[in-house]
Amino acid sequence: MKFMLTTSRGIEDLAKKEVEMLLGSAGLKGKVEEKPFDVEGRILTEVEKAYYSDDKGKKREFEIASFLNENSKLLHRVILHISSTKISNLEKGKALQEIYNFVLNSPIEKYIKVSETFAVRGFRKGEHEFTSIDIAKTVGSAIYDKLSKLGTPRVNLDHPTVIFRAEIINDVFFLGIDTTGDSSLHKRPWRVYDHPAHLKASIANAMIELAGLDGGSIVDPMCGSGTILIELALRGYEGRIIGIEKYKKHLKGAKMNALAAGVIDRIKFIHGDATKLSQYLESVDFATSNLPYGLKIGRKSTIPTLYMKFFAELSEVLGKKGVFITTEKNAIEKAIDENGFKVIHHRLIGHGGLMVHCYVIK
Repeated sequence: MKFMLTTSRGIEDLAKKEVEMLLGSAGLKGKVEEKPFDVEGRILTEVEKAYYSDDKGKKREFEIASFLNENSKLLHRVILHISSTKISNLEKGKALQEIYNFVLNSPIEKYIKVSETFAVRGFRKGEHEFTSIDIAKTVGSAIYDKLSKLGTPRVNLDHPTVIFRAEIINDVFFLGIDTTGDSSLHKRPWRVYDHPAHLKASIANAMIELAGLDGGSIVDPMCGSGTILIELALRGYEGRIIGIEKYKKHLKGAKMNALAAGVIDRIKFIHGDATKLSQYLESVDFATSNLPYGLKIGRKSTIPTLYMKFFAELSEVLGKKGVFITTEKNAIEKAIDENGFKVIHHRLIGHGGLMVHCYVIK
């Protein structure tokens, strides 16, 4: 069985390791490939079917898709892979006709019964003359025509039994069944308060992985709605978890989210200013935060001063490592350097339509 897994661009290696770990923990054999066809944000895994005996001794197939959906921290979607190809001509009419023919010749009937309702969700990334709606309509027509040979297909766009996902990324076309559903895994059910620039939970977990936590104390000095802290607590992290937030509205929202996640007792929230960090903490082992940048802060001109003051305070209390993301490369690198820190890892991560810089420092 093949699965196309989606995640944020720039953390494919971390997601691959997580998938390998999950498969291994379940005793599943398979191989995992990041960036198939050089497509960012995608992982292709091929896993052998596995079985177990239920309470009555009956042989059951292990539901790999459900297992990944329920246990992954870094994935966005788990898509049962049907087929994929490179489109030879991206001119609108020719490309859509090529997609139609490809889907028509794909083994659709192996993945859906004629009696089941279906819908197609289209996704497009890159420069194209057609839209994601065009893709969905084209693929939907091909699936309908294919199933018509077996009976009368049933389309239900709102509540389908089977969701086909059709993606074209640059010149690569993927077709599969979306086992995750219409809501991405990064949209956590505990989020009852939305910060205007909240961090995706998948990226929060990537930052946690990059921090290499060893049980020490950790602070998010600009915690916003608490995403990093809540995700860490949900992992069962045993070290001290601290969140500091300047704005009361967001601090209240973070507490609401922590309460909804069932981890309010695991996090110490402080109403405070990150540029006065040493007033709240004598020392802390780790720090990680989605720093204010661009539209998040309103006045971009204040960022260099904010970063300089914050990292000056951080240098007084940080014992081991820090992980931070921002778009403001020059401002953060200057603040890191002038306050005696060293960058030990740097990468770009796709977030909210932007590529943000992620720094690991010590």
